[in-house]
Amino acid sequence: MELDERKRKILNAIIKNYLETGEPVGSRTISKYTDLNLSSATIRNEMSDLEEMGYIVQPHTSAGRIPSDKGYRFYVDDMLKEKQTEVSEIREKLLEKADKLEVILETAAKMLATDTNYTSMITKPQYKKHLVKFLQLSDFDTRKLLMVIVLDNNIVKNRIIDVPVDLDKEIVLKLNIVLNTFLQGLGIEGINISVIQKLKQQAGEHKELIERILDEIASVIEEEDQLQIYTSGATNILKYPELSDKEKASEILNALEEKNMLTQLISNKLDDDTASKEETGIQVYIGNESSIDSMKDCSLVTATYKLEDGVYGKVGIIGPKRMDYEKVVEALQSLKGQLDDIFKDTK
Repeated sequence: MELDERKRKILNAIIKNYLETGEPVGSRTISKYTDLNLSSATIRNEMSDLEEMGYIVQPHTSAGRIPSDKGYRFYVDDMLKEKQTEVSEIREKLLEKADKLEVILETAAKMLATDTNYTSMITKPQYKKHLVKFLQLSDFDTRKLLMVIVLDNNIVKNRIIDVPVDLDKEIVLKLNIVLNTFLQGLGIEGINISVIQKLKQQAGEHKELIERILDEIASVIEEEDQLQIYTSGATNILKYPELSDKEKASEILNALEEKNMLTQLISNKLDDDTASKEETGIQVYIGNESSIDSMKDCSLVTATYKLEDGVYGKVGIIGPKRMDYEKVVEALQSLKGQLDDIFKDTK
């Protein structure tokens, strides 16, 4: 059975009413919607069909209905098809503090939490194609080398490496040539066993030094891959009765504070989005659609913003399943656009 126009309207009316009140919705309430012009009996029949189809459920404590995850999913997808981005004033506010990326993101997270009355999160942009652009070894001190690592997105890192014996300039020059010959343009996945064996063969008696250098390169790339998340408005969760139970609230707040589970979730979603090499819009994860058990009663709505080619970040809102999706989507789409523009102007 497919949703006809009447069922769509009734389902939307149920969801909007539940979003506003948090209370199960009955047929008499829906019959008051003037654009439906239907009797309570007709609405009850349609609600029975919607329940049978899995879009709404009836709590055992009430005769009214509430949306199921499937119902929320339909509502969100249907709304996103028609929603258009509206211009906001966020850009001007953010530009006042555009001297540092961290300040921009922290400010944006606070504003988003204040504007929506939910919990907000923004990730620091991630470069998902870390490749070695250039390496340089040079004498630093007795039995110490300075290694400069340049990644292809022009991130520069310095590392001090201890060496067991003094190295003359010719050996250092040879190591520089060998390392750049075999490692330029490679990422972690490309530095495989075959490449490592060739490097060690070329390095001869200094193969242990090659191992140290490779460990440092891996450390630099992993450091850049670590996802940093800024959150704000965590205590807003406590404003919603269905999430304010002591045990539930504690689990949710712990997930937001520790960020380990949230980091894993967002990392997976960011990988999924950037892997498609497409511009991503709004993504909505309702209830069990997220992988975090403590957030099964929550919804997570995210948008991907773009710093430059290959550099992406996530901005998101966490709230109850009955969150005001329309308002949340408007806020995220607007902020996503402003972040895109700001980063273009400040590069």
